[in-house]
Amino acid sequence: MPDTIKTGTILIKDGTFLPDALRFESEPCATGWRLVKNLDGYGLGRKVHEAAWTFFYLAGEIKATICGFDVQKTVHRAVKRILANLKSEKFNGLEITQVAPKRFLGVRYVTVSAHSRHVQESAFLLRVKDLQELGPSRIECRPNESIGLARGKGLPEETLRQPGVANDLEAVICLKEVLK
Repeated sequence: MPDTIKTGTILIKDGTFLPDALRFESEPCATGWRLVKNLDGYGLGRKVHEAAWTFFYLAGEIKATICGFDVQKTVHRAVKRILANLKSEKFNGLEITQVAPKRFLGVRYVTVSAHSRHVQESAFLLRVKDLQELGPSRIECRPNESIGLARGKGLPEETLRQPGVANDLEAVICLKEVLK
């Protein structure tokens, strides 16, 4: 376990596919997770952007409060609890947004807050294959279905023919239908 976990610390899931242009130092942090060294969320976000990838910041704060005498050991235990309680296996990163050591009636405790992060090549968080995993009973759109753009509106045809663009556009349109 690393010596210091503080506000801005980024954890990346072991085995996350990253391009060669996106190299950084890391060290083991918890089972299945690595701590990014010498970069906070902003610095890693810049590197990801320079590599023409996307670094998502997901809403929904995750918190853990742990009692203990040694602040860093208590912070490590809180981070392990947060990682154990993550709701989604689809996200491959975590940013520590707050580390707050406190004392109440002589008892020391630490509250650690974090947000899920996700590094990927596409600019769309949900892809068609992710929507298909939800099942046909939940979503009424299928891949290769007409996406309903009239001529003269939306994206030019040459843009839609580029690899991945049509699928990403289908995912956005399907997501809009799900959210209605």
